[in-house]
Amino acid sequence: MHYLTLSFTHKNTDISIREKLAFNSEEKSRHFMSQLKNCEAINEVILLSTCNRVEIITSVSHIKSASKYTFELLNYVSDISKEELEKRADMYEDNGAIHHLFTVCSSLDSLVVGETQIAGQLKDAFKFAFENGYCGQKLGRAMHHAFRCAAEVRSRTDISKSPVSVSSVAVAKAKDLLGDIGGLTALIVGAGEMSQLAAKHLIANGVNIIVINRNLERAQELAKELGELATVAPYAKLTEFINRYRLVFSATGAPHSVISDDMVQEREFSRYWFDIAVPRDIDVKEHHNLHVYAVDDLEEIVNKNMSLREEQAKIAYSIVGRATMEFFKWLQTMCVDPIIKEIRDHAKCCSMQELEKAVKKGYIPQELEEQVSKVLHHAFNSFLHDATKNLKDVAEKPEADTIVQAVQYIFNINEDQTKRINLYKCEYQMGVLK
Repeated sequence: MHYLTLSFTHKNTDISIREKLAFNSEEKSRHFMSQLKNCEAINEVILLSTCNRVEIITSVSHIKSASKYTFELLNYVSDISKEELEKRADMYEDNGAIHHLFTVCSSLDSLVVGETQIAGQLKDAFKFAFENGYCGQKLGRAMHHAFRCAAEVRSRTDISKSPVSVSSVAVAKAKDLLGDIGGLTALIVGAGEMSQLAAKHLIANGVNIIVINRNLERAQELAKELGELATVAPYAKLTEFINRYRLVFSATGAPHSVISDDMVQEREFSRYWFDIAVPRDIDVKEHHNLHVYAVDDLEEIVNKNMSLREEQAKIAYSIVGRATMEFFKWLQTMCVDPIIKEIRDHAKCCSMQELEKAVKKGYIPQELEEQVSKVLHHAFNSFLHDATKNLKDVAEKPEADTIVQAVQYIFNINEDQTKRINLYKCEYQMGVLK
């Protein structure tokens, strides 16, 4: 078994490609992962799709076959050529895949380093994949350790202090452009997580909010959560309101644009629209006094943020590196074969010690020592048969880790005793538990 991740992010693809790759519905995600699982080389899969990245996280039996199939499927669902996808993607294998996962979960690979959204997005992606049967023990182990690593990064560094998201960067950009935005009114199009974050940052700066969403009930719920500075308008008012107010923040999650060129009316005052959706919500040409900023346009502020957090990032990367090594070190201890061998060796050693004592004290004639040894050997093998069989049977199940750790504790088997596998070659992954 190997770990394999194909990664498309703001670092290797522009927004025009990412929006084609975006999985913006559970149905689309479910269909894609089901198709991936049809490949014999792919055992488990988690799909993470956000405004800045698409990560296909898998456990596979054969890397070349799995990656080939994944690129072909991506080509089919996105209509992007296989050659373009292969050129753009960052591909991570085994140790590299785990290190990348821990880096992403700790928000070190985010557009805004230190933002806190990504860990929650990964948890949601993992939960969805697990509950739908797309992943199990192998990826479950990696994800739990990734969340533990991210928690350590947050607790031991200041990288997430005053956390910054893409939504807050958009608000910061509005402040850079307009100065004090307190007292202004901003239109929020959409009622999802990104819209909510943008609205909260705007309200924190004294901006009045109007929420427009196709689902009026959800818009009303969001406005209620936001408080007295937030109101709701019907979706039919969208064209009127985008031409009335200076600030528009759009993040609907729709599969196509919701604000088109034919909706734009010329105005004498300057307007600033922030499209923080992937795929993009706003598809308009250049207009007088209208300025549109997409996710990729916010990198200037992001880069400033990065430099401020550079020292903390160094500490965080050292935590990620150590956590990656510790994961594979721990993974070895979860292999049941060395544990079973250790238990049998211990039983044999105890039996032979007691037999030796019995012969010395004359309880057993020396000429019968060999025969008694065989009887003892058969006895402890018979005694351990069901236990070792059950331990092997449970090895592939999600609850295996808890059971294995309990067995290690009961039989006093420490980590050094089970180091039968090369850490870096990680033969555990390549067949011990196949």
